[in-house]
Formats: sequence, C-alpha cells, structure tokens
Amino acid sequence: MESAEDFAAVPDAFQRLWTPYRMAYIKDNTEQAPVEHNCPFCEAPKMDDEKALIVARGTHAYVLLNLYPYNSGHLLVCPYRHVATYDEATAEEIAEIGSLTQVAMRVLRQTASVDGFNIGMNQGRLAGAGIAEHLHQHIVPRWALDSNFFPIIAGTKSVPRLLGEVRTEIANAWPHTD
Repeated sequence: MESAEDFAAVPDAFQRLWTPYRMAYIKDNTEQAPVEHNCPFCEAPKMDDEKALIVARGTHAYVLLNLYPYNSGHLLVCPYRHVATYDEATAEEIAEIGSLTQVAMRVLRQTASVDGFNIGMNQGRLAGAGIAEHLHQHIVPRWALDSNFFPIIAGTKSVPRLLGEVRTEIANAWPHTD
C-alpha cells in the first residue's frame, strides 16, 4: 500500500473518503433539476415584506432572510431582475448588491454581535446553488462559538431564533434613506 508521504504534495487537514462508485453518477449526468413553477426570488418582492422575510428594498436589488438558514440572520441579496449568474447582472445591480451587502454586515454586527461572515454566490446548480435560475448572494453571520457537531452527526442545523423575530430586528435596525 502506498503512503501519501511518498508523493509530492502539500498535506492539508482533510481526511479523504474515496468513493469511486460515485463515478456512475458523474458519468451519467442525468440528474434532473426540480421543476420550479415560480421563482421564489421573483415572487418575494410582490409579497408583503414580513411574509416574504424581506428586510430591505433597494432600486435594483433587495435583501431577505434565507428560509433555510445556516445561522440566525442568514441573509440573501437578490436583484429584482431574473438573471442566473453574476456576469448577466448589470453594473447597477452589481453595485447595489455590493452596497446592500455592506449595510447588511453593519446591521448584523449591530443587532447580533457578529464575529465574522461567510459571503458568497454559488453559480449554477452543480456549484451548489439551490435556486440556480436567480442570482443571489449569501451573507452568513458567524460567531466564535457557532460550530458544533450537530449538523455532522444528526444531519440537522440548530437555529436558535425564529425567522420572523430576526427579520423584524434586522428590518428595524436597517438605516432608512427617506
């Protein structure tokens, strides 16, 4: 049996679980995406902010709570226009997504004493986008002690606050430009 130490490599902290049987799924490539009748990110702005979990609206984009959050206060920034990827967005949409992200970070620090953030976009279903058809940026607040083994062992994420409660707190703290 060969050892990894016999190869030219820079070790990392990960263990590897080799799963060659998964090649059948990769080669087949016939996974069917679920049929979505209505885009939730196109429907949300048509709804009442409280019901849609919207915390702020801009001219080209808006901010709402993720319905399936990784952590309390997990926000999404979406353009109103139905575009799938970052390179399809206009300069105005990109600028406002960036501006709304900055405000969201400040509000989350103020309301939730956030220690850090994971910010990013998954572009395309294969890249992990749950809703690949509509561009959205994740803002996931992080705290020094928010990691535990519950998601790994139980396949469950513990979210300590209710969505409505968090939405109200963030929306009330959002600076208004009236």
